[in-house]
Amino acid sequence: MAATAARERLIVAAERLIAEHGRSVPLRDIAAAAGQRNNSVIQYHFGSRDGLIAAVVEFRLATLEVRRLELLAEQAGSGRPPGLHGLLEALVVPMFELGERHGIRHYARFLEQIQPHPSISDATNLDSAERTSVRVIMQGLDRELSALPPRLRVRRLRALTTMLFALLADHERAAEAGDARATDTQVWAEIIDMLAGSLAAPVSTGGVLTHDARVS
Repeated sequence: MAATAARERLIVAAERLIAEHGRSVPLRDIAAAAGQRNNSVIQYHFGSRDGLIAAVVEFRLATLEVRRLELLAEQAGSGRPPGLHGLLEALVVPMFELGERHGIRHYARFLEQIQPHPSISDATNLDSAERTSVRVIMQGLDRELSALPPRLRVRRLRALTTMLFALLADHERAAEAGDARATDTQVWAEIIDMLAGSLAAPVSTGGVLTHDARVS
C-alpha cells in the first residue's frame, strides 16, 4: 500500500512539474515534490524518465477510457451515427472533465510538453485494451473523412493530436488564470468545432498546394 501511494505521488508530481517546466525537469525535483528523499526512487518504481512519462499517461488513461466508452455507448444507444462532431466529443469532452470533475489541472499541458513521446505517438498503442475507445474513435474519424485523399486523411488525423493538445493546454492555462469561460461548455463546443473544421477543411486545388499534395 505504501509503495502504491508513493508511486502515485511520483506520477502526480511528474505530471505537474513536466507540465510547468518541460520533460527535462530534473528527476530529483520530481522526487522531492513527491516527498521522497531518495533520488533513485524514480528508477526503482519506473526504471527511467521514459518509464515515468509512460506511467503518467497510463494513469490518466484509466479515467479517460471509462468516460470515453460511456459516451460512445450513449451515442450507439441513440440509434444515430455520431458523425465527426460526435466522435470528437467522445474523444475531447473527457479531457475537459478531468479538470471539472476530478480537479486534474495539468494533464493537457503535460501532453503538450511530452509530444511526440512513444507513449502517445506510437500507433501500436491503439492495439492495447486500455485504448479501445481511442481506437474506435480514430477508426470512426477515418471513415468520416473517407472523401479525402488517403495521404491527406492520414496527415490530418496525425495533426489532430497536435491541435488537440495545444488547444486543451491553452484551456488549462485559462482555467488556472481564473478565466470564468474555461468552465463554460460552450467554449468546449467551440474547440470541438475548430477540430472538426480542421479535419474536414476543403482540399485546395490551386497552384503550390496541389503540387505539394501530389508529391508528398
